[in-house]
Amino acid sequence: MGQLTTEAGRRVRMAVDAWTAPPDAAELNELLRHLGRWRSHMLANTYLTHEGARIHSGPFAGMEYVGRATEGALIPRLLGTYESELHPHLERFLAEGVDCVIDVGSAEGYYAVGLARRLPGAVVYAYDISPHARQACAALAERNGVGDRVVVREEFRPHDFEAFAGRRVLVVMDVEGAETELLRPDLSPALAGMRLIVETHDPRGVGVLEDLRGRFAPTHDVLRIDQTPKTFDMPDWLRALPHLDQLLAVWEWRGIPTPWLVMSPRAH
Repeated sequence: MGQLTTEAGRRVRMAVDAWTAPPDAAELNELLRHLGRWRSHMLANTYLTHEGARIHSGPFAGMEYVGRATEGALIPRLLGTYESELHPHLERFLAEGVDCVIDVGSAEGYYAVGLARRLPGAVVYAYDISPHARQACAALAERNGVGDRVVVREEFRPHDFEAFAGRRVLVVMDVEGAETELLRPDLSPALAGMRLIVETHDPRGVGVLEDLRGRFAPTHDVLRIDQTPKTFDMPDWLRALPHLDQLLAVWEWRGIPTPWLVMSPRAH
């Protein structure tokens, strides 16, 4: 029995042994999520066995990737279904012309390296506060031949947008709730001319999405994007697996809805 399965079984046993009464819905949901993540890891390992660490489809198809994500689910990235709701908006922005990408919360470089491959004339600035993520991103950029155009940095601050004023910038941001601190048009007027794709996080229900929408409404067309079911060109080996495995293969481990804001600057 593999280490992943052994550890998953141990955690299930611990949870069950700790029940002094029939578990409530929240406890069962957490246990189900744990088992779902275990199966997702197993499916990622199966993908790597069949396909290697190469992205199967989507805007970054063919990109060499990693065998272990620094955070979140790996197999949706490998399949190319990860955040597929954003694909048409990414393509639109790329078609409009981008000479610079700011990726804040870059993790191991799915967007940073993928966009560097798609934009051979652009420089991508990848920010992450995790040293492990920065190291993984730099290594992935080198592996894909774009190490000279992916600049890996640590902390991003609200006024740092000003250094990119006047350029054709695409901002990609996933910072687990810090988006309201970083996206401050009052502190950085350069944001008015930038294209943005922002994942929003509002676990306390304080209106993060509406707050950001209000900040950018004077300068941008703001579109809310919600997660939708996935359809994709499934590899034959995955097509042969049970339907539950096919569903778990594209599960992105989101515990609550995290809608995106896609914001396009208005022409002056």
